[in-house]
Amino acid sequence: MEKLQQSITVPLKKEDTKPWFVYLIENRLGQLYTGITTDPCRRIRQHRGDIGGGAKSLRGKAPLLFKKVLRVENRATASSLEYEIKALDRKQKEALIAGTKTLSAPCSDVTSAFTG
Repeated sequence: MEKLQQSITVPLKKEDTKPWFVYLIENRLGQLYTGITTDPCRRIRQHRGDIGGGAKSLRGKAPLLFKKVLRVENRATASSLEYEIKALDRKQKEALIAGTKTLSAPCSDVTSAFTG
């Protein structure tokens, strides 16, 4: 007797349908902070204290400015690139911001959409 294999369709989680972003923020002291989000505009508002949920390390260090925003396909890639960027030294992060350093995973530079 032959078994039939059924194809199972697993619905994507809501978070899997949205693009993810990896970002670098510079504070008034010139320090760089790296994070990930699905909504960079909301996230910087949180960091600035306009709404709840920002990183403690950025409190009281405004103004905060996006220096680099990269779009990636999913959370796993975002987390991997965040880890990679956090391991870079200051000079390497500045090269990434300038566009002369590349990362290990595919990403799109969308910084201009979040800076003015």
